[in-house]
Amino acid sequence: MHELKHPYLLFLGDDEDPLAAKTATGIAHWRRDWCIGQRRLPGCGADTGLPDMDYAAAAAQGAGTLIIGVAPAGGRLPERWMAEMTAALDAGLDLAAGLHSRLIENPALAEAAEQRGRRLIDVRHPDGPIPVGRGDKRAGRRLLTVGTDTCVGKMFTALALETEMRQRGHNADFRATGQTGIFIAGSGICVDAVVSDFVSGAAELLSPEAEPAHWDIVEGQGSLFHPSYAGVSLGLLHGSQPDALVLCHEAKRPHIDGMEKWHLPSLEDCIDLNLGTGRLTNPDVRFIGASINTSKLPADEAERFLAETAEQLALPCVDPVRTGVAPLVDVLESHYA
Repeated sequence: MHELKHPYLLFLGDDEDPLAAKTATGIAHWRRDWCIGQRRLPGCGADTGLPDMDYAAAAAQGAGTLIIGVAPAGGRLPERWMAEMTAALDAGLDLAAGLHSRLIENPALAEAAEQRGRRLIDVRHPDGPIPVGRGDKRAGRRLLTVGTDTCVGKMFTALALETEMRQRGHNADFRATGQTGIFIAGSGICVDAVVSDFVSGAAELLSPEAEPAHWDIVEGQGSLFHPSYAGVSLGLLHGSQPDALVLCHEAKRPHIDGMEKWHLPSLEDCIDLNLGTGRLTNPDVRFIGASINTSKLPADEAERFLAETAEQLALPCVDPVRTGVAPLVDVLESHYA
């Protein structure tokens, strides 16, 4: 797995669109105590609220890694940023990115990093061999977030659960399976770059044998109902061997994201299929609730939607932003005491 040194300095680049820096803003939201500051170039429209600083100042305050927290067009590092990257290496920082193109494949950066004894970390690409999954039962507890579709809040829900559980004194760790999650967790495996035969093995590697009361909160990916990404969802489900599942959904979404001819499954069908396939490696897997993104609904309609869905499923239903996830942790505490 990739292991990142923090504190971080977040690189926001020079894009006018604040959404281009959503990785940086996600890191700043969930791991603000790991962040020294931000580096913005002229024209940058994003702002995490962290102090602006250069590389020397960040290094002097103990920064270990410059995180490229912005997604440039085409997924490639622009040539105009090369002087910035070299300056960060000169200051003693590692470089980490989740781009489609690899930092290590840039000859100038690779040479500069080698000369300075710094690391280039491409979190989208696995760092070393991954075993084939075995399905062997292992100690510890695991929760996996699953969804009706992509981009329905599986990472956000997992992080909210980790936060709530830790605040209550539980031994719980968020396990990252995507590039933004890896920056937030400080380690992980980006499973969308893992060869399909090894996805379940990657999940086993992410959530190894642990103390009986320890919870790994595994970040879900894709959906069993997505025609493109069902394979990675199934691999995570089998490899993580979850004791508990949380169903993630976006209220009023009309169809699979970006695929108008593909209708979303019913919540009941999604629950049934995840339970049926999940029982292969954990016969005792169960749903403990649903996490629903109601951001497109007014407050009164969102409250009504959550209440009606909770009655429909006979499970607690929350919006991790509007209501928090405490009812889901209440179920964990009562069922797994």
